[in-house]
Amino acid sequence: MSNREIHVVAYSETWPVMFAKERSALQCALDKVLIRLDHIGSTSVPQLMAKPIIDMLMEVASLAALDQLQAKFEALGYTAMGEFGITGRRFYTKGGDQRSHHIHAFVSGDDNLSRHRAFRDYLQAHPVIRQQYGQLKEQQALTCRHDNDLYQQGKNSFIQEHQARALLWAFAN
Repeated sequence: MSNREIHVVAYSETWPVMFAKERSALQCALDKVLIRLDHIGSTSVPQLMAKPIIDMLMEVASLAALDQLQAKFEALGYTAMGEFGITGRRFYTKGGDQRSHHIHAFVSGDDNLSRHRAFRDYLQAHPVIRQQYGQLKEQQALTCRHDNDLYQQGKNSFIQEHQARALLWAFAN
């Protein structure tokens, strides 16, 4: 059983700074494998309430090559979680129960890359939907009793609907 607590807080100007610092460290450590590293998730969307965990989307040429860099991730404080429920992903966490960062790594061409980027950009461009999502996240955090599965389930239908819209929106733009 995890000791993680779920708190949704107001957007913080420190989140992009935290991402930039971590990106620099990761680029130095993973230079040969890393193609692109994006700030994703709610902390990447100004004015959106979020759990204060920096989510990063890592695009790599090869998951096998990434898997060979385990010691570099550990040196930066990350724990490898394997695919963690998504085929073709490598998931890393930093901070133990008080998580500060997540990395979602996929090989170039994986549909999850465009899905994550489109959802971020869509929320940035649609303030009413961004506000609805923030309110939903806040409500879920208050009612889930720090159960991450319940928290995620409560957001799932909203995310599924708006990720589909985001992909259509991204394609049209």
